[in-house]
Amino acid sequence: MSDTRFNQSGPDTEPKVFGDRFLSALERAGNRLPQPFNLFLYLFLLVGVVSTVLAWADVTVTVPGTDDPVAIQGLFTGPGLAWFTANLGPNFIEFPPLVTVVTILLAIGIAEKTGFLSAGIRTAIGASPRWMLPYAVGFVGVVGSIMADSAFVVVPPLAAMAFKAAGRHPMAGLLGGFAAVGAGYSTSIFPTSLDALFAGITTAVVPTVPLLEQFAAPVNPLSNYFFNVVASVVLALVAGLLIDRVLEPRMTRLDVPRDEIVDEDEDGTAIRDTDEVTTTLTREERRGLVAAVVALVVVAVVMVVAVLLPMSPWRNEDGNYLPESPLLDSIVFVVFTFFAVGGFVYGKVARTIDGLGDVPRLMGAAVKDMVPFIVLAFILGQFIALFDWSGVGSGIAVAGADGLQSIGLTGVPVILLFVLLCSVLNLFIVSGSSMWTLMAAVFVPMFGLIGYEPAFVQAAFRIGDSATQIITPLNPYMIVLLTFVRRYEPDAGLGTLMARLFPFVIPFWVVWAVILLVFYGFDLPLGPGNDIHVQRG
Repeated sequence: MSDTRFNQSGPDTEPKVFGDRFLSALERAGNRLPQPFNLFLYLFLLVGVVSTVLAWADVTVTVPGTDDPVAIQGLFTGPGLAWFTANLGPNFIEFPPLVTVVTILLAIGIAEKTGFLSAGIRTAIGASPRWMLPYAVGFVGVVGSIMADSAFVVVPPLAAMAFKAAGRHPMAGLLGGFAAVGAGYSTSIFPTSLDALFAGITTAVVPTVPLLEQFAAPVNPLSNYFFNVVASVVLALVAGLLIDRVLEPRMTRLDVPRDEIVDEDEDGTAIRDTDEVTTTLTREERRGLVAAVVALVVVAVVMVVAVLLPMSPWRNEDGNYLPESPLLDSIVFVVFTFFAVGGFVYGKVARTIDGLGDVPRLMGAAVKDMVPFIVLAFILGQFIALFDWSGVGSGIAVAGADGLQSIGLTGVPVILLFVLLCSVLNLFIVSGSSMWTLMAAVFVPMFGLIGYEPAFVQAAFRIGDSATQIITPLNPYMIVLLTFVRRYEPDAGLGTLMARLFPFVIPFWVVWAVILLVFYGFDLPLGPGNDIHVQRG
């Protein structure tokens, strides 16, 4: 394993075929894209120039739901520069995702760094019988986004280990675990920091169209929850089926090695990684996991009782919970409490922490991990704020909505085209927050004007944001996966991974899109208080 070059050839790839040429072209094009921060800096300046030109031309926009036209405001004008210099800080600090994402990630930091999340995943995979392993890996992988990007590193090697222990092909577990995590990344049966991130970005662009601000249901981390639960279960089954019936038989046909290639020292003695994580929990870890589950059940019972009381303060003025109530406004608190309590109890019983004194340290480590997001949030906040303040976003939304209606492109066709566009862009922009910021600024207002709720547009985006990211060379975790794969096949390259992971892309895309269309066709709620169509009046 001394050769760390990431060559593009592999034992099961054929040079010069269309697929290789396409993937090579994709990699070259993606490598020319700026880093996300720079990309949105350039977009911010572009919107600034466009808004200034439109302002000088006295362009106005009449947004449905308003009576008077609104003039486009230019950044590079006196009022524009004054607005920007006075709001640099608020544009950043008041960027909605910061409120929810940072808060939830503090709690996830406790759950992850005490070992609670890892212990749960190891138990789910390790306790599964041989025939169920592919489906257990599919389920754990799909819902693994609860661990954020850590799932890409934790799930695949654990799945490979479990497959090998059960006498199955470890490479099927390794690649299948990665495919399930990546292709189903935007969904989970549990609310995650990603739900909070997407909801915050969606909320930030709603004010662009007064009609949406007046009639659209608020978007929160649970706005896609019903849709996510159904998608998680179905996609987990699809992942398991593909691992069992497609991936593993192919590994056998290709005669892919089942044993790791180990290095040797000068005396010819084999050297193995002594820090390898196993699927078997220690006694302390088992006790910690049981205690954490009991603690979470107690917390859940207390919360349910508190909410169901007739005079509960978490009901709205009518005594209900929908469409708005303090309960829905408390979702971040609920998610924070579950992760923090579960992580702390596990850590205390499993002895990975000493007590409350360790909590600030764990939270601090979580903040350190989220620094790249906080830095990116600075420029994302400026971009969204300018898009809203200048009126350029409203202008694009109105023009786009009018164009779609004039050619009759609404309903199912426009939804599928939007998902397809997201899937293509996901090959080049692998950062979900960056791509949703860009897409939401244009499509949430545009689709809102033709009658779709922001939560529905967000649900459609989830499909495109996930399905194709396991085959783009721009996904940094592809290199991590390649490192694992080369333990078995030293000559494997990125082309090897793409060829083996591609069979997951189309089935996931199609099945996920069908689930969305079922919700659309039967007008089912996507989450508590969030429907498909905007209810006007």
